[in-house]
Amino acid sequence: MKFAQYGTIIAVVHAIANGLHGLAHIEIPVALSALQSSFVALVIFLTPIIAAVLLWTQFYRVGTWLLFGSLAGSLLFGFYNHFIVVSPDHVSQVPFKDWGMLFQVTAILILLVDGFGCWVMGRALKTTAQQQQQA
Repeated sequence: MKFAQYGTIIAVVHAIANGLHGLAHIEIPVALSALQSSFVALVIFLTPIIAAVLLWTQFYRVGTWLLFGSLAGSLLFGFYNHFIVVSPDHVSQVPFKDWGMLFQVTAILILLVDGFGCWVMGRALKTTAQQQQQA
């Protein structure tokens, strides 16, 4: 039950941070490719919502894996695009003013939320695996 609550909170904070980051993307503008946009829509936005719902059902383990996977995907996607490859999406290419400030702050916030979320969902997976072994 606690992991369902934690996972739901993480999914909501993840959605808010990514929504604000997406708004900054639109306002600056920093365009994404069709493949990147598809990944963002499916993995970063839709999957955590589905996962959070599943956490409250008998399919909570599937929800935990989905949330863990989507957060890990988001973490890697954001780290690569915002901090590794130098492109218009890299934080060094967006001035720290106006919408750029929101862009940079949310890029960092997303990394923190996704990293913490992966840790929490990893603990949930470990805990449920141990409970299943004991049963």
